[in-house]
Amino acid sequence: MNIPSIDSSRRSFADHKIVVLLIDDQRIIGEAVKRMLMAETDIEYHYTCDPNEALSMALKLQPTVILQDLVMPDIDGITLVRAFRSEVNTSQVPMIVLSSKEEPATKAEAFSAGANDYLVKLPDAVELIARIRYHSAAYTRLLERDEAFVALEESQKALASELHEAADYVRSLLPELMTGPDIHTAWIFKPCSSLGGDAFGYYAIDEDHFAIFLLDVCNHGVGSALLSVSAMNALMGQTLVNVNFREPIAVMDSLNSVFLMEKHNNLYFTIWYGVWQKSTRILRYSSGGHPPAILLTPDGGVESLRCRAMPIGTLAEMTFEVAQTEIPPGSTLYVFSDGVYEIQKTSGQEMELDEFISILKAPERQAGRKVDEVLETMVELQGRSHFDDDVSLMELKLA
Repeated sequence: MNIPSIDSSRRSFADHKIVVLLIDDQRIIGEAVKRMLMAETDIEYHYTCDPNEALSMALKLQPTVILQDLVMPDIDGITLVRAFRSEVNTSQVPMIVLSSKEEPATKAEAFSAGANDYLVKLPDAVELIARIRYHSAAYTRLLERDEAFVALEESQKALASELHEAADYVRSLLPELMTGPDIHTAWIFKPCSSLGGDAFGYYAIDEDHFAIFLLDVCNHGVGSALLSVSAMNALMGQTLVNVNFREPIAVMDSLNSVFLMEKHNNLYFTIWYGVWQKSTRILRYSSGGHPPAILLTPDGGVESLRCRAMPIGTLAEMTFEVAQTEIPPGSTLYVFSDGVYEIQKTSGQEMELDEFISILKAPERQAGRKVDEVLETMVELQGRSHFDDDVSLMELKLA
């Protein structure tokens, strides 16, 4: 269905009067119709006997119904009907043609040109008023619908712009890539909607301790993004009260206390949090409902780093676990959200975590970032670039 173009200069039709424009070269007809409509206080009546000024008059008055004679000097009535229909701002205005004869062929030609109704003049006042009200009401509803459509479209554009701006802000909070002598990082972030629920980061707690985290808020959209940003800022800014950020359990306990789902619109999040001590090469970590981080060692070893617990915010009284592992020089740590591997392959099968780990273990096909190759592989396996969940993957090469 084609939506008629709306002139931005048009007034709102929500409370518009019925506006009638009569075009007839006989002034007596004009006076007769005027008398028929005189008692109708909600009908605004206009008349012209000059068909040459009819179009410009209609553009100025914005009628809700046009009454038009078919037989006039200087211009054929059917031609004038077509002229109204070819002008964008009168193309949908109801037109009732008036004729002195009841001729089927003339009726057919008028309807073919774009007329909405046909009356033999002069009809009874009751019938004329009824038809004017009927066609005017239908046209007003059409205009109100189109105004609502335009308003909705403008609102959606504004919302899309605001969401885009918010998405840019979220991305600006993600960590800068590190290329130092002891830590080299890379990451990908691909939300499944304008605003996702993933957030991640890494930072130096002090000269010897380096923190790493990735969290995944349930659901998507503005609410989830706000919670993820709040949690990320609490970690990156180390603003959790009376917390030793070198101790994973202390961090997990504090997060669980601050972000109880009952206080955050029933939203919760999973998280993996680890602290690497450079001097001892010990990585101590904890997690809540999150996929394990994967440690790849230079000798080909693979270690899944997981601590079992419920997601943050689901239970007020939660006991978290802490574990540790030694990081051999030259190892690579991968931390990710489940959206990167919980996909349906083109074969129809769901990918398992072990299969994803084998993709992480695969040698790089070309010089560049391994995380980009992993994403390309996942896209190929599912046969599409869009993911059903947010995708986050961090790679940390620890020298």
